[in-house]
Amino acid sequence: MEESDLTRELKLAKKAAQEAGEILRSYYKREGLKVGSKGPDNPVTQADLEADSVIKKALRDPFPSYGWLSEETVDNDDRLKCRRVWIVDPLDGTKEFINGIPEFSVAIALIEDGVPILGVTYNPIKREMYWSARGVGCHLNTRRVRVTRVRTLKRATVLASRSETARGEWQVFHGMLIVSPTGSVAYKLAMVAAGKADATFTRSPKSEWDIASGAALVTEAGGTITDIKGRALRFNQRNVKLEGLIADNAVLHAALMKVAPKGALGT
Repeated sequence: MEESDLTRELKLAKKAAQEAGEILRSYYKREGLKVGSKGPDNPVTQADLEADSVIKKALRDPFPSYGWLSEETVDNDDRLKCRRVWIVDPLDGTKEFINGIPEFSVAIALIEDGVPILGVTYNPIKREMYWSARGVGCHLNTRRVRVTRVRTLKRATVLASRSETARGEWQVFHGMLIVSPTGSVAYKLAMVAAGKADATFTRSPKSEWDIASGAALVTEAGGTITDIKGRALRFNQRNVKLEGLIADNAVLHAALMKVAPKGALGT
């Protein structure tokens, strides 16, 4: 039930991510982009909604028995009865997108019994397609990638939320590790999976669609991902909020568990 099992899903998920990415590219840095709001510090644009529509059309019809959870689709409990569920963020990093920072991504994951078995994270500006499926490893475009082997926190490059660093919440970690502000949770996780950084963490609650694709990538790349308290992540829950996260190259996890939850990061 491994490689061939997910061939069709992976092919269509990658295609959907590329199509959604082209929509995001078409709106990127466009003058007069309409920006709405779904709540405090939670913007939404026409690009988010159009990308969501494209992904939904590409993935729901071919797999009618699979559930659906997307940031831009009204949720319902039907997905809770499904063994397999698509979890989608059509534009993770909307603030970066609005501000013209090329650190946003399309994030698509497939969950089976609460566990990510396929992940696709696509940065359409950098043309970086990160993808994985259970048993086939993690890839960046055509190249197989793995997490780093850095063993000490002092040498570790840790990707931090731009919002959190702007608020001064990462000051406490300076001198302890190398802090690198980067946009989009999904993109940060993809970069850790591909060995472009050693770890990322946040104490702020995150939604399943922020994390699911990256969790698949990190796991297949040989890394470790848990919530901020070190607990295994379970997806397709009724409450889609997860209590922070720590993702890394596995060898740093114990050290990060000692410092990340105790930092001054806000929620």
